[in-house]
Amino acid sequence: MPSTDISRVAVTEAAAELLRTLSGVHGPLMFHQSGGCCDGSSPMCYVQGEFRTGASDIQLAALRVDGVPEPVTFWMSRAQFETWRHTHLTVDVVPGRGGGFSLEAPEGVRFLIRSRMLTPEEDAVLNV
Repeated sequence: MPSTDISRVAVTEAAAELLRTLSGVHGPLMFHQSGGCCDGSSPMCYVQGEFRTGASDIQLAALRVDGVPEPVTFWMSRAQFETWRHTHLTVDVVPGRGGGFSLEAPEGVRFLIRSRMLTPEEDAVLNV
């Protein structure tokens, strides 16, 4: 029987801590990753609904983060998803300046994605 813990997206504890801080200041949050150049190559964090998603985007996750009241949705462009569909993504945070429009920019840190290939079990559940 497949594990119920299988997901496409996770967050590190460092990212979770930053999300708790940002949520406390800004309210409900979302991520979008377009796969474009520059700012689009990193996950961008916005107030939920501030970035308008459309038919070219898909929601990969509704992340439950301890201490954050609402799930943090994670969106990606459909074209990028087709390339990354066999990859597990982990949102992490590192020192440095990221995208100017992402909520963490004033904090002197930036979100980034760490990735790995899905295991055969994960792939069988997620890419049915």
